[in-house]
Amino acid sequence: MITLHRLSFLAGTVGMLLLASCASTTQTLYHDASLADWTLFTDPASSTSSSNVFKAQGATIAVTGKPFGYMRTNKQYSDYVLTLEWRWTDGKGTNSGIFQRVQPGDRLWPVGIECQLQAGHAGDLLGLSGAYIAGTDSSAKFPKKPRTASTDPERPAGQWNKVEIRCVGTHITVKINGQKVNEAETKLSRGYIALQSEGGPLEFRNVKIKQL
Repeated sequence: MITLHRLSFLAGTVGMLLLASCASTTQTLYHDASLADWTLFTDPASSTSSSNVFKAQGATIAVTGKPFGYMRTNKQYSDYVLTLEWRWTDGKGTNSGIFQRVQPGDRLWPVGIECQLQAGHAGDLLGLSGAYIAGTDSSAKFPKKPRTASTDPERPAGQWNKVEIRCVGTHITVKINGQKVNEAETKLSRGYIALQSEGGPLEFRNVKIKQL
């Protein structure tokens, strides 16, 4: 005979299994040696092919930094946690960024929100092409919300850094190497994700997303 206690236990177990099956899983956005899931875009005024700017090299993506441009996902995303690692490969930190909420229409400076990776400023948030960020100068071409960090979260050039970017609705939160450094309210709730070429050579790896 199945007792009431036993039925309750079974119902609870089934409920937990259903929740587990519906839970978000982490997906890899970059698969070794393939950029098939990404669209490459570089400055139309440059004669350099975008395939020479962004290169799949086993577990890493190598980016030359010049000409300016970006590689973006083929798919748009809404609520998610993005994690990845980056490092400078020229012996010094230079400039790059990670774009969130990139709107359709590829151009050198698309509408979106940039998580700055520039050495000394990793974690600053920029409104690309005037994209709204609460508490910033809305008339600026690139409204900026500087990071707030109790200690410098960046590691020396050549070492891997990890960034975590959480986007839920119009809110964005950024962590650098485990330290929360910025958060902001925007007006964008969906778009592409992009990795930038802007200044100097670097590498990306472990590019993963967990949709919420």
